[in-house]
Amino acid sequence: MNYRLFGKSGLRVSEICLGTMTFGTEWGWGADKAESQKIFDMYAAAGGNFLDTANRYTEGTSERWLGEFVKSERHHFVVATKYTLRDQSGDPNFAGNHRKNMMRSVEESLRRLDTEFIDLFWVRLGRHDPRG
Repeated sequence: MNYRLFGKSGLRVSEICLGTMTFGTEWGWGADKAESQKIFDMYAAAGGNFLDTANRYTEGTSERWLGEFVKSERHHFVVATKYTLRDQSGDPNFAGNHRKNMMRSVEESLRRLDTEFIDLFWVRLGRHDPRG
């Protein structure tokens, strides 16, 4: 696996980033926990260290499982997660790019990932919620 600098951050990330939107079956498709673990293990064995998830991927399962998978070697992996997507229906402050949603999303992602830090946190552009 080759590594590259991630912009001006100084982080060295694998050329291939593992997207974990399919870790979980809550959306009617995707991989169960055993299969997700296999995918993660193969990626890590190949030298991959750059992992991508989001607050809403499979209703939070993606972040929960990813947190479990990286826990023993947390400092080795570069974990990226995103926010913006709606976390709760009926409350406009549970979606969007504003500070209130960002801070709440950070706290909830940290809890789901069971970690003290997120390496990259960015705005999710577009839609991945199959229910609209």
